[in-house]
Amino acid sequence: MATKGFYRIWHIIGNSKANPPIPPIIPISRTSFLNGVKSGKYPKPIKISERTTAWRVEDIEKLIASMGAK
Repeated sequence: MATKGFYRIWHIIGNSKANPPIPPIIPISRTSFLNGVKSGKYPKPIKISERTTAWRVEDIEKLIASMGAK
């Protein structure tokens, strides 16, 4: 995985309808992921522009590492 940059939500949860399909980094539903963000379980996003929201790659990598440690 990269250590700098941003992930959009479809890079995190995957998108099987994309061409080519995007495999999930965290295989959960969009609703479950966004509820986890709201509750503080998952990292908060960053507004890149008015209509663009993304998550820091390093924040998602830390989340994955903490999930593996449990």
